[in-house]
Amino acid sequence: MHYLKLLAKRIFFPGLDLHTRCRFRFLPELFRTGKLYTLDAGSGNGALSYAAFRRGSRVLGISFSEREVVDTSILFRAMGIALTAVEFRRMNIYELASLEDTFDQIVCSETLEHIKRDREVVQMFARLLRPGGRLILCCPHALHPEHALGRTDEPETGHHVRDGYTIESYQALLDSSGLVITTVLGLGSPLLCKLDKFLRKARHNVGDLGSFPIFLLLLPLVRFDYRNPKMPFSMAVVAEKV
Repeated sequence: MHYLKLLAKRIFFPGLDLHTRCRFRFLPELFRTGKLYTLDAGSGNGALSYAAFRRGSRVLGISFSEREVVDTSILFRAMGIALTAVEFRRMNIYELASLEDTFDQIVCSETLEHIKRDREVVQMFARLLRPGGRLILCCPHALHPEHALGRTDEPETGHHVRDGYTIESYQALLDSSGLVITTVLGLGSPLLCKLDKFLRKARHNVGDLGSFPIFLLLLPLVRFDYRNPKMPFSMAVVAEKV
């Protein structure tokens, strides 16, 4: 049973979540390629770590969840990716200053909105980046109807502490750390949001296994998702250390 579950994870990587698949499809367009060292801060199921690896990077992925680190490490070893190429560690993002390495690029996707001291974390990112290094941030778009709930300073319990970010709030956050925004990318079209909502409801009602046929039926439609809708679900920026 464990082998079959691992095989299914490999075949359908990066999983059933449609917004994760959207980020896996479009965010790597912002990554640099070549023999680089990449930090994936908030690595989750390893989708963006894998994307950076495919573009030539050695990758360190960090997550606060021990289960995520263990499961993703097992999956990547099963995929034939060596520990020396992609490593996952359990680490609180506030402990980043303890890392002795510096990085050519840092990826932080759908993580900063869970962090109260986001300015402190971004300042650590800036210190860890090498000169000319690149930070790729992706967070919920604060103005999207599904996110605009008025959250500004919620307790740090694992849920969103704020609604997300806008271009202006990204700018204010990054300017104070000496990082310059060079690219903005909106992700999550109305079509994708409708498909995702339908699939999430099915997963809630009948579980992942029961909703798997629905996932397979919806998957071809995801190809019609597109970049930069008028009201994106998530907003990504590239910021460079000058």
